[in-house]
Amino acid sequence: MARSTMLHVRVDDEIKTQASEALAAMGLSVSDAVRILLKRVVNDQAFPLELKVPNAQSRAAMEEARAMAKARTARIDSADALIDDLEKARQQ
Repeated sequence: MARSTMLHVRVDDEIKTQASEALAAMGLSVSDAVRILLKRVVNDQAFPLELKVPNAQSRAAMEEARAMAKARTARIDSADALIDDLEKARQQ
């Protein structure tokens, strides 16, 4: 039988709760998910998700979203304005 060791991970309480609920719906625990992740890293010798450095447009959008969340504002004020914006973008 293989020896096991304890792994301690710090994570935001809300993320842990949400992840635990999602994983439970799949029949998994957080520990199961971590074991699966680590097993994939070992087997594939790679991180199992594609990680990329965001481009300039993505970084600008991320900064805008953070600023809007901090200020509790929105770029679009109504559903009609959102639909208009989407229509304009589609025509470009």
